[in-house]
Amino acid sequence: MDSRRPLLLLDVDGPLNPCDAPPHRRPAGYETHRLKPDVWIAQHAGLPEHRVKPLRVWLNPAHGPALQALPFDLVWATTWEHDANEWIGWRIGLPRTDDLPVIEFGDQFVSRPDGTYMKTWRVVEYAAGRPFAWVDDQITDIDRAYVDRHHDGPALLHWVDPAKGLTDEDFAVLADWAAQLTTDSTKDTSR
Repeated sequence: MDSRRPLLLLDVDGPLNPCDAPPHRRPAGYETHRLKPDVWIAQHAGLPEHRVKPLRVWLNPAHGPALQALPFDLVWATTWEHDANEWIGWRIGLPRTDDLPVIEFGDQFVSRPDGTYMKTWRVVEYAAGRPFAWVDDQITDIDRAYVDRHHDGPALLHWVDPAKGLTDEDFAVLADWAAQLTTDSTKDTSR
């Protein structure tokens, strides 16, 4: 990872897997996968593995190359955690040999008393002041306010419609934000 580049923190369900799209209408460009990652099997404790119904996941193989073309260091910020490298990355077109870093949430999947999303404090902790963009379908203004108060660097919290997944418009927002960072840093160093 190049610490001079901003981070792009990626959620799976919502941005990469448009899980709220109508179940009978797969979005254009997406492929259907039936997956049984360990975390999914664990959620069905008591059932033998062969009785656990696979999880339907829609993934777009063009997303990996499009994400890699952006001027960011990619990091998983998903409840899939390390399973994202095994089950998701290569299916969206990321190289099989390159596991992305993972923000681990552990047992922190609980409601926060301040109303922030369960991932937000870990995202801020992981970024440690480094510029980041975060794409997720659960981001709210409460999370933006938390990041403004607790993160010392630039941040873009970009909500993605979970019925559509990442769109060309979302990729344009990310590219524009990264370009603005570069422009701002050039202005700051020229003083």
